[in-house]
Amino acid sequence: MRTLFANAHIVTMDDAGTEIPNGWLLVDDGFVEEVGSGNPPPAEAYENVGGALLTPGLVNTHHHLFQTLTRTRAQQADLFTWLKHLYPLWQQIDWDAEYAAARAGLAELALSGCSTVFDHHYVFPRGKPGLLEAEIQAANELGVRIVAGRGSMDLGESEGGLPPDELVEDREHVIAETQRAAELHEPDPGAFVQIAVAPCSPFSVTKRLMTESAQLARDLGLQLHTHLAETVEEEEYCEGIFGCRPLEYLEQLGWLAGDVWCAHCVHLSDADIARLGTAGTGVAHCPSSNMRLGAGIAPVREMLDERVRVGIGVDGPASNERSDLLNETRQALLVARARRGPEAMTAREALRLATRGGAEVLRRDDLGSLEPGRCADFAVWRTDALEFGGADDPVAALVLSAPHRPDRLYVGGKEVVREGRVVHGDEHEIAAAHRLQAQRFAA
Repeated sequence: MRTLFANAHIVTMDDAGTEIPNGWLLVDDGFVEEVGSGNPPPAEAYENVGGALLTPGLVNTHHHLFQTLTRTRAQQADLFTWLKHLYPLWQQIDWDAEYAAARAGLAELALSGCSTVFDHHYVFPRGKPGLLEAEIQAANELGVRIVAGRGSMDLGESEGGLPPDELVEDREHVIAETQRAAELHEPDPGAFVQIAVAPCSPFSVTKRLMTESAQLARDLGLQLHTHLAETVEEEEYCEGIFGCRPLEYLEQLGWLAGDVWCAHCVHLSDADIARLGTAGTGVAHCPSSNMRLGAGIAPVREMLDERVRVGIGVDGPASNERSDLLNETRQALLVARARRGPEAMTAREALRLATRGGAEVLRRDDLGSLEPGRCADFAVWRTDALEFGGADDPVAALVLSAPHRPDRLYVGGKEVVREGRVVHGDEHEIAAAHRLQAQRFAA
């Protein structure tokens, strides 16, 4: 059914950065058919959004949904100490816990205007099947898009890795399970479920599994993802074990390529950044998590200047505590200015990172902007709230006064959020079910 959304300030995020102050959006069969101003075309249904701000749905390029179960732990720890504290708790994850965690995290993300989520799940306790399927089921029920990363760890403490031996997997099992997960991948435009191959990190995955995972992903036509250069400790680890810095190690493995994106990339040299740009390797910028763990601030302005593909990620709710991608967009703006001054990033550049930038990182040219042929994924933000009062620029107001709940969120042209509440679920029931599972993870 052709539906017209009218009387909106539309932020298209097209190449020209077009904004239409009093525009309309025509949607048909889950895709944008037309966007413009003036006399609208005929449609079967009409929605007057009352002068609200209309943006593309936000795209989250790095998350760990299971971590909603273990918020506020190891509050003053660095990354390695934090992980050592949490690994034993995560060994308890099963289907019920993962499903509850995913529903809670995805609902929270949708209520920040996020329509597409990449989730990096790398904890697979032995004898606990169906974890990736649990989060995909939760995403399907809530109506959001998910790119599920089949993560892995095979380098335990006894072999010099960080995770306990009880939590690592056999390499052959990882490859077989990744191949099985790949059967869930939808390759066509408008896909609601996609799969990425996502070994966890240089300090939890062997060189052999990293290289075999890359080969498998390329054989299957899937994207590759991992954590990289997050902390000084990781840099010291790589230099001590591999004799090189993290990005150099990635390059040795054949991972510095256009089908790869990495989370964090905080500790990079100028030469590293130039190599990322030349290779076309993407980056998921996770400012709140990096600050929470004292890891530092990623050089995003420098990356953008070198034409690196950059999107925004919330990262795990156990190192962020809030699954709010709009708030993370504000954080990205503020930390860029903290590093490089007030001209380092504009509000519109930050919003682009959270929409078009995220789509580019995930290699989803059907997402991230409101143009004919793209998915009808968009958020409707009311501008008559208290926090918008006195603002002469609604786009800057959205970013600078975040967080906000969208009045509505559409994914594939279908309502996922209405009047600030999830449509396909009860927020209080989701929270109650989540609390019940989280009680099992008391430290």
